[in-house]
Amino acid sequence: MELILLEKVAKLGDPGDLVRVKSGYGRNFLIPSGKAVRADEENKAEYEKRKDDLLKAEAERLAAAEEVAKKLDSLEINIKVAVSEEETLYGSIGTREIAESLETKGIIIEKSSIRLPEGTLKELGEFIVDIELHPEVIRGIKVIVSAQEET
Repeated sequence: MELILLEKVAKLGDPGDLVRVKSGYGRNFLIPSGKAVRADEENKAEYEKRKDDLLKAEAERLAAAEEVAKKLDSLEINIKVAVSEEETLYGSIGTREIAESLETKGIIIEKSSIRLPEGTLKELGEFIVDIELHPEVIRGIKVIVSAQEET
């Protein structure tokens, strides 16, 4: 399936690129999320008309991501969790908990931007978690998972 990208997509291309992807990826993700359109003659002509606006919007997205990245530099979040007597977590720390902790610090991040390559955090300690704000802007933050003090 041939598509015209409307915004930068990691490991695929930049706005305006004509890319060939598997039909499921195009139909189920790229087109519904507004990241691409089918590469027919009508859409190619429409893209040429909107090209400057799309490139400007992409530059604005990049600038906004870099602003948030400045806030994330050297940021550390501490998440207190309930633990058993053996100091094992009753649950796990996932993208939702990390996003909520960032929100308490005034930084709004979508859960889908948080990268946990090894899965949820299931033990106490310090972890570096990557936040993908834009395909070109990825920052790591330190997440400290510590035991909740008993009352």
